[in-house]
Amino acid sequence: MRVIESVEEGRKLTQRFLEEVMLIPDGYKVMSCIQCGTCSASCPSAYAMDYTPRQIVAALRADIIHEVLVSNSVWLCASCYSCTVRCPAGIPWTDIMYQLKRLGEDEGIIPRVKKGHELATVFNSIIDKYGRSSEFKLMFKFYLRTGLFKALGQLGFASKLIFKGRLGLVSHKIKGISGLQKMMVAMEEGK
Repeated sequence: MRVIESVEEGRKLTQRFLEEVMLIPDGYKVMSCIQCGTCSASCPSAYAMDYTPRQIVAALRADIIHEVLVSNSVWLCASCYSCTVRCPAGIPWTDIMYQLKRLGEDEGIIPRVKKGHELATVFNSIIDKYGRSSEFKLMFKFYLRTGLFKALGQLGFASKLIFKGRLGLVSHKIKGISGLQKMMVAMEEGK
């Protein structure tokens, strides 16, 4: 995990983030945030976040965006768009959370508690391979990375889901997966 060592390095990272946010449609609106708290009040995950969307703006203004990157906040975002829809200033919060994830990945800054990061990494690898989620494979790979013994507590629930036909053990690729994979490679190259 990369650590921000100086105030100047923190400022540069915050400036880079701000420049990238300005490229998001309506991203410039983050500068007009009045700290009303509607975004945080609308967020179903805010109770578990180290930094709520409202606090992220405060961190941005204080040049400590690196503190947000090492927190669990961006990895707990449910991408439900409640914050974006309800924001009176029209700030695209969900897109900003995605930008924070990308910045953290690009800079090698990963959160102190890695479960959300690990789940997102495993999910993305499954989507890249199959074009869709495979819940069984997702949880299996996640528990391999975060603690296989924790999966034992889920076996009873998983067996009920399997018995009722609600959890498939086999992963299926979408039609045209090669086309999706080519698009993903082209997007990665075009960063």
